[in-house]
Amino acid sequence: MHPRVSVIIPFYNCPYVHQAIQSVLQQTYPNIEIIVVDDGSTQYVDLILPYRNKVHYLGKKNGGTASAINHGISMASGAYVAWLSSDDMFYPQKIQNQVSFMLHNHSLASYTPYDAMDANSHVYQRNIGHVMPGEIALCQGFIKGLNPINGCTIMVKRSVFDIVGYFNEQLRFTQDYDMWVRLMLHGVKFDYLPEPLTMYRVHERMGTVRHQSEMFPEYEAVQRQYTQPLNYRIRQLEEISF
Repeated sequence: MHPRVSVIIPFYNCPYVHQAIQSVLQQTYPNIEIIVVDDGSTQYVDLILPYRNKVHYLGKKNGGTASAINHGISMASGAYVAWLSSDDMFYPQKIQNQVSFMLHNHSLASYTPYDAMDANSHVYQRNIGHVMPGEIALCQGFIKGLNPINGCTIMVKRSVFDIVGYFNEQLRFTQDYDMWVRLMLHGVKFDYLPEPLTMYRVHERMGTVRHQSEMFPEYEAVQRQYTQPLNYRIRQLEEISF
């Protein structure tokens, strides 16, 4: 059984996008749809040209990461959705192993640790990630302002977005944090596969470096918004466990 997986690659002026695409094309899994969403790029579009017959290329006006991912989700035909930033890469067994894990556990959502690489694609740190043992611990982590889930390690059943909605396009930097909390509040459990399947690139052009001063106020605002609902969810989970 090989349900289709839609891999969404949001792209904006990224010089590594061809490496991201190539990493998906090299997957061992046989049923993958690659959706590259060009969010109004003015540079490096030529890097996509050699792959145009192997991917679904969607162009749009610049609207930010959330809008690009949402556009990809709206066009996705897969039973599962994964997201790959255009400067990151998947290991070849990423989709195969994560789909097998989700089918075995009847998962709606799953995430993994990741490896860190530099601008030259050299992996310099392995198996990074916060392991939150159980839903209550994950809720408590989000209340403290932690986001233990790297978005590019996530795989989600496509049908989940029909229930919780798409990413919040008003959020420039914390659309993933907001989405994971919303999923949890809707009772979606995040299953953890303890195997690094993604390479996360750390470089001077990355958004978390260039926009660091703008990110923290947005994180704090989202944290305040969800503290009360998450505390309520924790009480629900505690009652269920007794």
